[in-house]
Amino acid sequence: MGPAHMSKVESALRVVLEFNDAFNRHDVAGMMQWMTDDCIFENTYPAPDGTVYAGREAVTRFWQDFFRESPSARIEIEEIFGLGNRCIMRWKYTWVDAAGKEGHVRGVDIFQVRDGLISEKLSYVKG
Repeated sequence: MGPAHMSKVESALRVVLEFNDAFNRHDVAGMMQWMTDDCIFENTYPAPDGTVYAGREAVTRFWQDFFRESPSARIEIEEIFGLGNRCIMRWKYTWVDAAGKEGHVRGVDIFQVRDGLISEKLSYVKG
């Protein structure tokens, strides 16, 4: 594990943290600046496999719809670490439903970072 390896891990972590900051601002353009043109996002829903969105246009549209439907969406990072060009993030996702009731789920994202951008975000949830 030389310095080059560490810088790759640190770079992947930084990119994912920037992406998550933009998520919590509901800034879709800010999120997408950290994703590749050929990005893949695998959603947690519907069980058991989730829906796969491929390419910048499809992923952008997903996030625009997501924030429209979940205006109080927030991700709290419970743990984050990197391994090569991968970054693993345990999270707690919170929302407020139409009746004003708070809810949350916990899960994990597995990110792949390529050339300083997220090329893959695979999401998994408990329950």
